[in-house]
Amino acid sequence: MANIFYEKDSELSLLENKTVGVLGFGSQGHAHSLNLRDSGVRVMVGLRKESNSRDKAEKFGLTVKTIPDVVKESDIIMVLLPDEVQSEVYSKEIAPYLSKGKMLMFAHGFSIRYFQIIPPEDVDVSMIAPKGPGHLVRREYESGRGVPSLLAVYQNPTGKAKELALAYAKGIGATRAGVIETSFKEETETDLFGEQAILCGGVTSLMKAGFEVLVEAGYQPEMAYFECINEMKLIVDLIYEGGFSTMRYSISNTAEYGDYVTQDKLITEETKKKMREILKEIQTGKFAKEWILENKAGAPFLNSMRKIEKSHELEKVGKELRKMMPWVKSDIESEGE
Repeated sequence: MANIFYEKDSELSLLENKTVGVLGFGSQGHAHSLNLRDSGVRVMVGLRKESNSRDKAEKFGLTVKTIPDVVKESDIIMVLLPDEVQSEVYSKEIAPYLSKGKMLMFAHGFSIRYFQIIPPEDVDVSMIAPKGPGHLVRREYESGRGVPSLLAVYQNPTGKAKELALAYAKGIGATRAGVIETSFKEETETDLFGEQAILCGGVTSLMKAGFEVLVEAGYQPEMAYFECINEMKLIVDLIYEGGFSTMRYSISNTAEYGDYVTQDKLITEETKKKMREILKEIQTGKFAKEWILENKAGAPFLNSMRKIEKSHELEKVGKELRKMMPWVKSDIESEGE
């Protein structure tokens, strides 16, 4: 069983005489910065000069400086930049200003696990990774609760990396819910596998395939969308609230019976074989290599797939059906992104 740490296991006082620099002010960056500040921690936000987030961060009353200045002036540096830019930013704007005894932190292990960032041996390296988006991290903190998070230590030359990371976790509210100890390797590999095989690649492929099968069979696209895509949220919400058992208790007996008799028809040993292949590519670094090269080439495949997927019939049908459901609101869709 994993080690789990709570409020009693962490000391926020360890951050009393330290400055925490948060690099980035996106989903996680804004939540970490504001939660730490409200916990009484001295915080600085590091942004590139051309960043559009500068005004936003300053409006919250946060001190904003360039990334090199924040690294120089901070004892703890949390890197909350996108994976694909971390290596370049690290080499140009972080590494030259790191000094002995500081702690470099991450909320995802990709750059460390795949050696895109190789920190000096005299710097602590740790991870606090909330298992939820930034807006949830902030909202739960303001409600007096927290979001479960992961803790990992990669380097510990000072002997205090774990304690400081737990203090950071307490500052963002994570120890209120619980902090699970893991490693950079385990966090990175399970995270990538979950995204690819289940949460994003697996689920969206399954929904799209179901939609296409029904439409090809002559059923109305609107019916196919509701049954294969829209209702997914209802099922996932039930699982989120109480696991598979709560979901199966809540659906009809017919649906539950269909669940059991269909499982092995869809998810076969061949499917698991493909999952193992996906995991192997993650473990060996093959996926990481492809993703790194993709970005160096200007992301041609990613941009092409975005365009192709946005033009699928299910996107057009879904957009029209959501007009019938005013309670469904998407800021991203309204901005046309």
